[in-house]
Amino acid sequence: MTPVATFEFVLILLVVILGLEVLAHRTGLPPAAALIVGGIGLAFVPGIPAFTLDPDLVLVLFLPPLLMDGAYFTAWSDFRRQLGGILSLAVGAVIFTTLTVGLAVHWLVPTLPWAACFALGAVVSPPDAVAAKAVLERVALPRRLTVLLEGESLLNDAAGLVLFRFAVAAALTGTFSLGSATATFGLLALGGVAVGAVFGFLWVRLLRYLGDPTLTIAAAFLLSWAAYVGGEAVHVSGVIATVVAGLIFGWHQHEVFTADVRLRGTATWRVMVFLMEALVFVLIGLSLRGVIERLGGVEETIRSLGLPVAGVIVAVIVSRFAWVFGADAIGRAIGRLRGKPTASLSPAAAAVLGWAGMRGVVTLAVALSAPEDMPGRD
Repeated sequence: MTPVATFEFVLILLVVILGLEVLAHRTGLPPAAALIVGGIGLAFVPGIPAFTLDPDLVLVLFLPPLLMDGAYFTAWSDFRRQLGGILSLAVGAVIFTTLTVGLAVHWLVPTLPWAACFALGAVVSPPDAVAAKAVLERVALPRRLTVLLEGESLLNDAAGLVLFRFAVAAALTGTFSLGSATATFGLLALGGVAVGAVFGFLWVRLLRYLGDPTLTIAAAFLLSWAAYVGGEAVHVSGVIATVVAGLIFGWHQHEVFTADVRLRGTATWRVMVFLMEALVFVLIGLSLRGVIERLGGVEETIRSLGLPVAGVIVAVIVSRFAWVFGADAIGRAIGRLRGKPTASLSPAAAAVLGWAGMRGVVTLAVALSAPEDMPGRD
């Protein structure tokens, strides 16, 4: 496709997105489901061109603003109060899910390299609070559950993406060292925190001197990409840098923005994030056409992928519940041994937290970013 044809096709996708959103609201369907099904249907419309994106472009285009969106609106006091539970879900559950899914996939598809199996596990390991809230928006959740879900979604993407990159590197090179990977993980994380803090505080200082509301809002939008690209440029985690910069910016937003600018900026930001999320959902639907063509048709695709896909879904759900209930039970036991009872979740709250592990737009973006020559990409 020529650049002009690509732009025209994106405009068509935006019109389709608006129609699918209206249809979802009219029928009561989750918008994400309508967008994916619409993308799949659009992929098989005669005359629709094959549409692909460069994997590296997917990450740098979509991820930074989506990560910034969660970080900017995080309430720091609630986040700090529930930090232990958030880290348990955002790091512990992500690693546990990655391992569980990797083992399940290798058992179902023995020919797939271990590294590729764990890469798939890392892709599907981080849940998305936006997806959960979209489904649970008609339910009055306790504040603690809401904070846990939003805080988990904020940090788990970083953990999942770092694990994904290690797994991809191992799949493409055929080498992996646990000690080296652990040390590298620490350096990437600490470096990302440092870079994110620098960009966050720098942006807060910069915006105070702009004065003009339009320039202030425009500069605020650039922070997510600046932190991500800056982190990647110095070979640390751009994801963690973006999250930290967004947290700092969100904490200081009342010092930087007037009430009017904050309202205008939030409204503009919501529109941009909505369009980006919707595009990712439609693009993942469109990508199914290429998968089916490469695998030899619909019947062959179902035959070769049906069982592994079902296995991944089961592994994801079971691992989520096992971690939520298991970690809560271990926490209560440790609290009793120390003589300091901990605030545990009720069975009902734990069940809701387990079912609220829906995967969302970041999972889809990371799947699209997998290298073309990676084993098992389809």
